[in-house]
Amino acid sequence: MSTDTGTTTAATAVRVLVVDDDYRVAKIHAAYVDRTAGFTVCGQAHSAEQALTAIEELRPDLVLMDVYLPDGDGLGVVRTLLEARRGGADRPHPDFVVITAARDVSTVRTAMQLGAVHYLVKPFGYPAMAEKLSSYLDLRRRIETLDDADQSDVDELFGLLRTPGLPAQPGKGHSAPTLELVRNAVRAAGGDISAAEVAERVGISRPTAQRYLSYLTRHGVVRLQLRYGTTGRPEHRYSALG
Repeated sequence: MSTDTGTTTAATAVRVLVVDDDYRVAKIHAAYVDRTAGFTVCGQAHSAEQALTAIEELRPDLVLMDVYLPDGDGLGVVRTLLEARRGGADRPHPDFVVITAARDVSTVRTAMQLGAVHYLVKPFGYPAMAEKLSSYLDLRRRIETLDDADQSDVDELFGLLRTPGLPAQPGKGHSAPTLELVRNAVRAAGGDISAAEVAERVGISRPTAQRYLSYLTRHGVVRLQLRYGTTGRPEHRYSALG
């Protein structure tokens, strides 16, 4: 088990434990987490036993849990924590994103029954991870603003874990990877963001960011808002939908 793999971030960042039997894959996923605004890696574990120990000692907010581990399986770790809490034990129970090569419906169903907030099928790239993390962060932030929830609040909370889809084939002049990066930058902002700020985060020009943001607005993925100042034209601000 390794700890403190993340870079220094704000105290409010979501602390993530990465669990994977493959050290190389765990390192890649940890790098994905640290690359995503609002998250920091607090440790890595490579077996079920290490995962239980790390969860107890590090108290992460979120665990990226592999299913196939050398001494058991990740879903068994989640079940053990649930049973301990039901038995009255003062054990931490972080949220879980299941990350696995398992594609069988039985495993997916079990993950859902155990309360996994997302399920990522290996292999995947950074945009897929960033999308899941960003929707989870939106959910946490929204929950923190609520004391009681009516039906519309409940619908919104569940909806935050379902990200709007992009067209399977982007329009002419638009790259699918860049569309994902722009969308993820908007989602990670946690509020509204300008085209210039998106351009800086993604590493593209402002006109390019503006063009992609306009495309995402037309497809209902982001919302355009106008901010009026004392002089000049209103500033275009963008925020995530769903």
